[in-house]
Amino acid sequence: MAELRFDTDNSIYYLHATPAREGAPTFVFVNALTGSTEHWEATVAPGLRQQGFGTLSYNFRGQDNSSFGQGLELTNAVIVGDLVRLLKDIKPGRPILTGLSIGGLYAAQSIMKGAAASGIVLLNTLREINPRIAWINDALPHYVATGGAALFMGLMMPLLTNPEFAASARPNFLTGPYAPLDPAHGHANLMRNSVETDWNFPWGSLDLPVLSITGLHDRVFRDPEVIDRLFALLPDARREEWEDAGHLLPLERPEKLVDSLAKFGTEIETR
Repeated sequence: MAELRFDTDNSIYYLHATPAREGAPTFVFVNALTGSTEHWEATVAPGLRQQGFGTLSYNFRGQDNSSFGQGLELTNAVIVGDLVRLLKDIKPGRPILTGLSIGGLYAAQSIMKGAAASGIVLLNTLREINPRIAWINDALPHYVATGGAALFMGLMMPLLTNPEFAASARPNFLTGPYAPLDPAHGHANLMRNSVETDWNFPWGSLDLPVLSITGLHDRVFRDPEVIDRLFALLPDARREEWEDAGHLLPLERPEKLVDSLAKFGTEIETR
């Protein structure tokens, strides 16, 4: 456990392990908005470390253990700027940026801002904000403001995950009572600012190895035609589609994710 402190009010919580062998890449995990280092550190990061890779997981300002100053809006630009700064400060060896959902977009944007990367992994990232997704994005901050994360996740979980995972998670949801989330809370801040995220990214500019993984049980953000079209723009990409997973790949199929990431990491290492 470590901390990158900007000032008395602002800091980034992170966990960093260097590779066990010289030249092996370091996987840098970029959360989704409701993510946490715990999602990676439960299985995925330890599994990769066992195979000799380095890992770096961290939480955005506003997520657990990462602080932010009163009045700071946690915008797209703030999140990406923090990732660029974290990578510059820590200098992980041969970083492979690995982003879940919007985290993949933040990872791609950080590369455009000058962040060093040997590869990038996009986990359920490729999308365009059509009217359907715009409606969902605009609705999520209202759910959180009304009933907190419990209401939001109770509504979305069966649409985001595979049936097996949803069934196992169901006892944890729909229990109430629900309570509004304080607007000053970090998750509320991140969520309300997420609606302004710029998804119009030039995917063809990613001139480095890319691994894109899509869970076919994602009934919220997956649009096959859009994914096909955006994937075709990537100059050096490989693709996996998982029939046994949805949106939350590190939670639904962590061991399978370890295998895919390790294979991609080995490809990067031997180039």
